[in-house]
Amino acid sequence: MLLEIGYVGRAHGLHGEVVVQLVSNVASRLGPGSTFETKQGRLVVESSRPVPGKSGPHISHWVVRFSGVGSREQAEALKGAVLQAEAENGAEGLWVHELIGSKVVSVDGEQRGTVVSVQANPASDLLVLDTGALVPLRFVLSAAPGQVTVDVPSGLFDL
Repeated sequence: MLLEIGYVGRAHGLHGEVVVQLVSNVASRLGPGSTFETKQGRLVVESSRPVPGKSGPHISHWVVRFSGVGSREQAEALKGAVLQAEAENGAEGLWVHELIGSKVVSVDGEQRGTVVSVQANPASDLLVLDTGALVPLRFVLSAAPGQVTVDVPSGLFDL
């Protein structure tokens, strides 16, 4: 199964570079030789670097040069391309495609709904439930196939 790793934004400069918004927390995904599948075809990373002025442990915007993309026009044609790749072997963590459709159960055993999507949020990504409830991921205690157990503050589901 292919996972969304990021997407191509605007062209950067005149020589085929683009800005990539990385949605993975693994920056090495953009290392030279990394391969992505897109609707426009396969893209191979030739080089990458953080967008100037961005720093820190979780940089999300990168300037990337893909093999065979050498002009601004070619770079502009990639705008909006979704970059997909296989999951890395041994990768740990919660995966959106595994959470969608899971039943959410609170620690007291009460069914709270089904995950319909995961919404990006600067403070903590949110599980969006079919009941309309939003549950910050930081309250997830465990995730097993088909079920997510959460420990939320009292009143969260009363809103």
